[in-house]
Amino acid sequence: MNWVKSVVLLGLLLAPLIECAKLVEVTPVSGNAQDRKFPEWFKFGAATAAYQIEGGWNEDGRGASVWDTLTHDHPELVVDRDNGDVAADSYHRFREDIKALQEVGFNFYRFSISWARILPEGDLSSLKQAGIDYYNKLIDALIEAGIEPVVTMVHYDLPQYVQNLGGLVSPLFVKYFEIYADTLFRNFGDRVKMWITHNEPFDFCVEGYGFGIDGPLVRASGVGEYLCGHYTLLSHATAYHLYDQRYRKEQGGAIGITLSGRFFFPASNQTAPSVIDRALQYQLGWFTHPLFSESGGYPPIMIEDIADHSLLEGRTMSRLPEMSERERKLIKGSADFLGYNYYSSRLVDRDPREYDIGSPPSLDKDAGLIYSVRPSWKRAKSTWLYVVPEGLRGILNWFKEEYNNPLVFITENGFSDDGQLDDHDRVEYYRAHLEQLLGAILEDECSVMGFTAWSIIDNFEWLRGYSEKFGLYYVNYSSPTRERTPKLSSKFIHEVIQSRQVPSNVISRG
Repeated sequence: MNWVKSVVLLGLLLAPLIECAKLVEVTPVSGNAQDRKFPEWFKFGAATAAYQIEGGWNEDGRGASVWDTLTHDHPELVVDRDNGDVAADSYHRFREDIKALQEVGFNFYRFSISWARILPEGDLSSLKQAGIDYYNKLIDALIEAGIEPVVTMVHYDLPQYVQNLGGLVSPLFVKYFEIYADTLFRNFGDRVKMWITHNEPFDFCVEGYGFGIDGPLVRASGVGEYLCGHYTLLSHATAYHLYDQRYRKEQGGAIGITLSGRFFFPASNQTAPSVIDRALQYQLGWFTHPLFSESGGYPPIMIEDIADHSLLEGRTMSRLPEMSERERKLIKGSADFLGYNYYSSRLVDRDPREYDIGSPPSLDKDAGLIYSVRPSWKRAKSTWLYVVPEGLRGILNWFKEEYNNPLVFITENGFSDDGQLDDHDRVEYYRAHLEQLLGAILEDECSVMGFTAWSIIDNFEWLRGYSEKFGLYYVNYSSPTRERTPKLSSKFIHEVIQSRQVPSNVISRG
């Protein structure tokens, strides 16, 4: 497997997450149907995010995040008018989450740190020791339980103070993020060996700074999302090089970024392969091309399209920021792995209409595509989540072909429902996706190091509030003690981890 060589070249000593990697070079993995097993070096984990589970929103000096502001000032935007003020109360009950992780048998836990809990005003002048203490307790408890901590630095919940200074559309953000990252490395890097700088920049840039329908509700469509993407990449690369220069030799960890995106299938027999590539470049290449391509910089198709559209609109510069040579070199190669969240796919075709300068610009307009779904695709509770497991294998092969098989870390995958304990649809979702993942690893030789279930517990699902549930464990939100109860899917994932196979038999909660 090529990813092992990548790990060796990078000098990543990520025990125990990839301590068994050397086995791959000496132990061939059988692709036979009767022995389709995940290799011993492959690891399984579950994920959460700070705002979605912690609660304790104003305790011990924690400042407001953009999601505190959104849910408090605009409760009407959340489907059940609820918020993350208490959520699953993991600020006080994190040991119950660790107990659930142990029961399933997970190797690692991906969680995020609340920037506003540690540095509510963004920099060291507002450092809160209570926040540092909380995450130290969480990290130490995980290690004691034999679970590797995987830390996401920002998972949507930017401090409101940093947003007041311009947030992710301001060049100032890069320096603030560097200070924050340095604080995390200094305080936790002796134990945390896997770092993720940002989670799903496509989503928070397009919805948060473009259409303005998500936190921080900035409506600057066609301009804001591209500025946000630019400073996301620069802040990520700055944190990466900071780690390289000051911490990597001593701490021996790895830094990546987590992206989201769908795979795309042709909407008809007339859909050209170039349309599929166009869709992938606009959704993933926006970030993967600067980081993982041989040339670096934004995808040429985006540079050309957005410059042309900007000119048609009467602008004197492109809405896509120009990446200087210094910036291109800084960003290129600044990731030890590619984190990827996969949930669903779409059919795609080219929009035959001419570019319309009469309506507001947007990334969607620049891309010029029409998306649809197959009637046969089953839908989850979430209106956007159609079950298309073959898309996971498709996107992993695209990464392999497009970027010379980079090391990929599946950092989220999951299914939403109403929270029932006998969650058979979630079990079938995981069964199908894990089968596709096995095919990508064993037969296609895609470089994938681990799989992360979203989520270990039911939590606050952003604008959907508590109306949609993704957890392997049910949380009783009507109880002040927020009891966690295992669902059928937790037993299924437990069996996968124990057997290293995807079971075909029926699983029961008993």
